[in-house]
Amino acid sequence: MKKIVIIGAGGFAREVLDVIDANNNIEEQYEMLGYIVDPEFGDKGTIINGKPILGGFDWLKNNVEGVYTICGVGPSHLRYQLIQRADNIGAQYFSVIHPTATLTRWVEIGEGVVITAGCILTNQIKIGNHVHLNLDCTIGHDVQLADFVTLAPGVHISGNVTLGIGCYIGTGANINEKLMIGDWSIIGAGSAVIGNIPSNSTAVGIPGKVIKEREQGWHLK
Repeated sequence: MKKIVIIGAGGFAREVLDVIDANNNIEEQYEMLGYIVDPEFGDKGTIINGKPILGGFDWLKNNVEGVYTICGVGPSHLRYQLIQRADNIGAQYFSVIHPTATLTRWVEIGEGVVITAGCILTNQIKIGNHVHLNLDCTIGHDVQLADFVTLAPGVHISGNVTLGIGCYIGTGANINEKLMIGDWSIIGAGSAVIGNIPSNSTAVGIPGKVIKEREQGWHLK
């Protein structure tokens, strides 16, 4: 079995463990060793949903050989920062898909991807590295999700949409067809996006309108 660890031990990390458990219930594939958490966010040895906090990135550095990693931290910008740290110590990644998700054979998936229960993906879809698709999302044909994109529960994306690096799409948002959402932009929960959204922007409402613009590189802070 593949030895694995999850970066983070919060709510979404536990949901990642749910996806792993669902796969193991069908066929034993993963040996979940525990969580990687900085000391200020959890004490070593603490048991969370039956698995221990192993330690911080020093533990991963000392055990990186033969161990596969996935990030269970929800916000795109924090996940990006944590993966940079993991990259620096040579971490290896794996992707996991819940058995109830529906994907055609025309879906291309990168590394470190999490696809949770009830998601539906059609065809000619490209999903980058370290992308999270939360519960019951639907993705239409010819969609491209760049690295570190996050879809919160119940997001619906129509065909021919492109989401740039690090986009975060809030719960229940809808993205109309043939649109571009720029890098590191945020779409508020329940929004209906009917036009392109520039990079580093926050858009909310029906229809979705930009209410905030951030400086380039804000995700690094």
